[in-house]
Amino acid sequence: MNNKYSFVGGKQGLWKVIDVRSISGYSLERVERVNVVNNAVAELPLDSSWVLQSFTSNIRYSMRDEVTALRAVQPALDRSEAMSAVLIPIKKSAQWWEMAQDERRAIFEEESHHTAVGLEYLPEVARRLLHCRDLGEPFDFLTWFEFAPEHTDAFDELLLRMRASKEWGYVEREVEVRLIRDDIS
Repeated sequence: MNNKYSFVGGKQGLWKVIDVRSISGYSLERVERVNVVNNAVAELPLDSSWVLQSFTSNIRYSMRDEVTALRAVQPALDRSEAMSAVLIPIKKSAQWWEMAQDERRAIFEEESHHTAVGLEYLPEVARRLLHCRDLGEPFDFLTWFEFAPEHTDAFDELLLRMRASKEWGYVEREVEVRLIRDDIS
């Protein structure tokens, strides 16, 4: 299984861009579409403005019972009813990365309850966490969310709760790219 993913912002792709906005720091350039490629894209394609490289990995801050609970309710991506998607690239501060993993885990889960909050929105809001810090990318993580349009309010509530947590005090750059599936390209 290929664990590499590239998100290419430009004029091609299944996902039509509805909005691109900066939550913290500077934004990404506004594009018409995002193409999600299950592979590394070595060069910026013609008619594209940016490419974000990433990879899936093991679940890093979760305990066995949390992983089991997530896997029990996490739906597959690409469900036919999931016509809405949001790509959220995030970069955390140097202070976050200077902490030991157990210190980050304490903020992530014991104080911010990241996994527990996320579980409340499954299976309606499916997600995939991708890593990019180790690739020298401008972001540390990319989170890809998919959901049916009728679950947009639930997704927005999830974002509000996450952004109000202690963990988000360590986010120095965050961009929100809202999309709809539109295979007429």
